[in-house]
Amino acid sequence: MPEKLVVAAAQIPTVPEDIEANLETHLDYIAQARARGCDLVVFPELSLTGYTLSDESFRLARSRHSKVVRQIAEASRDITTQFGFIEEGPAAQFYNATLAVRDGEIRHLHRKVNLPSYGNLDENKHFATGRFMETARLDETWRYAIVICADAWNPALVHLAAMNGATLLSVPISSSIDAVEGEFSNPDGWDLAVRFYAMMYGMPVVMTNRVGTEGDHRFWGGSAVIDAHGRTLAQADDQQELLTGELDYNQVREARFHLPTVRDSNFALIQREVNRLSEVLGVPDSVRE
Repeated sequence: MPEKLVVAAAQIPTVPEDIEANLETHLDYIAQARARGCDLVVFPELSLTGYTLSDESFRLARSRHSKVVRQIAEASRDITTQFGFIEEGPAAQFYNATLAVRDGEIRHLHRKVNLPSYGNLDENKHFATGRFMETARLDETWRYAIVICADAWNPALVHLAAMNGATLLSVPISSSIDAVEGEFSNPDGWDLAVRFYAMMYGMPVVMTNRVGTEGDHRFWGGSAVIDAHGRTLAQADDQQELLTGELDYNQVREARFHLPTVRDSNFALIQREVNRLSEVLGVPDSVRE
């Protein structure tokens, strides 16, 4: 079974609302990643469209069966590609989504669950909310989960990913310097969060941010590959780059043996508490009476 995994973070600029131009960048970086022996390449959040949202953003939406998806899937021979787009799902619902493709096929779809509406962020005005936190098999050994940007700021989602068997966490983001107001530092916050998750769960992380500007927003890059002990194996600066790193499943085994967070998680207790709180908080008194 393949225990070593070469992963890539495609830290790219995105041309706002120009799917064809962004497609060419994706195809170029997929070819580069394959040439460097990568098993997985992760693009940023909404990498096909850019992050600037408006009342017309729905016009950029594509079905997961669309031509552009097929082109990326066909280009992903012997490599798994995760890329971001505005997905038009059933019943004309629009999602901030990341799709995983390989060998011409769709392998996994994650729709963003935690839509931010704070600071300079207003996603819940534009997107429907994803409702699932699932994992998918990368090969015979590795299983991954995807959390899109603000999903990672809901620790319960990362916990669910680990409980659902993830041994690798993909974190595509579109984080600008000024996304969150006040004294919060996006680069420092992300560095702390992804290293914490990797260390706490013995779960390596591939975090991919974008670079460049959209309007007044400057994207700071900082993409990183983190090992199962929370150590940074590779990190980008604020320039366009294909960042790579090698992960070792034996290290996951060792990390989870010595710090058994996944093993010792009392999921039954959590489920009971969720059910209890739903009864207490989720039903108005007038209905219960």
